[in-house]
Amino acid sequence: MNRIVAVNSNCYHGYSIEEAIDGIRTAGFHFIELTATKGWTEHVFPTMSFNDLNSVKDRLDDAGLVAFSMSGHTNLMDTERIGDFINNMRLANFFGCDTIVSSIGEAHLKDQAVATNEEVARHIQNLLPYLEEYDLDLVLENHGEHATGQIIKEIVELVGSRRVWVNYDTANVIYFAGVNPLADLPRCVDKVGYMHIKDKIGGKGEWNFPALGKGEIDFPAILGLLDEAGNDCPLSIEIEFTSAGSKDLAEVNQAVRDSYDYLKDLGLNI
Repeated sequence: MNRIVAVNSNCYHGYSIEEAIDGIRTAGFHFIELTATKGWTEHVFPTMSFNDLNSVKDRLDDAGLVAFSMSGHTNLMDTERIGDFINNMRLANFFGCDTIVSSIGEAHLKDQAVATNEEVARHIQNLLPYLEEYDLDLVLENHGEHATGQIIKEIVELVGSRRVWVNYDTANVIYFAGVNPLADLPRCVDKVGYMHIKDKIGGKGEWNFPALGKGEIDFPAILGLLDEAGNDCPLSIEIEFTSAGSKDLAEVNQAVRDSYDYLKDLGLNI
């Protein structure tokens, strides 16, 4: 099945967007997920000058890379941060992205321990007019307190919009919940509109996310589940190494190239 295969620029956390673009294109990819995560990886960001943003756009064009999505992670449950996310949506539209990615954030409210899925869905529904205005789909990542695709699917169904889908992260479900993605993915695959393909070594709470094919996740089986469901969602590679990070730029570039080779060997058309 033909599908978009991209690299998340967050693989180059700690390095410049120019270094990310060069490494991703050299490896052979044609699509990129730009990262605009405040305080973490600000490869592009709403506070950048118009000239700097245009410079990134020009470099992407010169490299033949399509910015089809943006990682704009914001705590969507914090009303004081919604303005930040709206600015990220505007930025995604500026780069011509179809999709913006975010986790939900901490689901703690002032008057109670944890928000219900219904309350989370109402927060997401408030974003729908902006998604329409900027012609974006929002994909919600399984992360933190919402670690499984099954939970995200329940929220997506409560939101009830063609603009909102699950972003399934193949490693987060293990890291945060200790759940095998092969057990979890079938429960939500019909609502998966995007997937972070991230490898994993070790169990819950162990930060070890190597190049694809270097860890323990059964990607052939995961791709088989998608194909069986007729789901041709885009795939975005995310490599986060260990908690110490990458040792240098050469290690990141090699991991991206290794991931390209691995996916090509699986028969993906990149």
